[in-house]
Amino acid sequence: MTGYDKGARSERELLNILYEQGYSVTRSAGSGVNALSPDLVAMRKGKCLVIECKAWEKGSLAIGPEQFEKMLEWEQKTEFPVYVAWRMNGMGWFFLKLDEFERGKSNYNITKKKTLALGRKLGSITGDGAAATSQK
Repeated sequence: MTGYDKGARSERELLNILYEQGYSVTRSAGSGVNALSPDLVAMRKGKCLVIECKAWEKGSLAIGPEQFEKMLEWEQKTEFPVYVAWRMNGMGWFFLKLDEFERGKSNYNITKKKTLALGRKLGSITGDGAAATSQK
């Protein structure tokens, strides 16, 4: 399976989870190809979740500066928080705020250890505690 296929499958998985939670969800065309828009935008009763999805099995997650800066721009223009959703095999999705990443020499980074310590699951960002257990 190519990296694109794995990423697209993961995006569709999260899209379906959000849809089952009562959200109207759209997946961006060209997702994974350009840095102009986030992967998913989910809305429900006046709440909007803007999400960039990553399925990565390394000890840290790195996002290039162009993509990261476009996410910051989305957050500033829309005034909705942008989350990076990191899917870890066997552990489900973890949701990261942009200010939790550290600027490295060439990328913005966060470690798996820090992500696990934060422990932010879907229910934490939707306000629905039940979502936290059903999203593995």
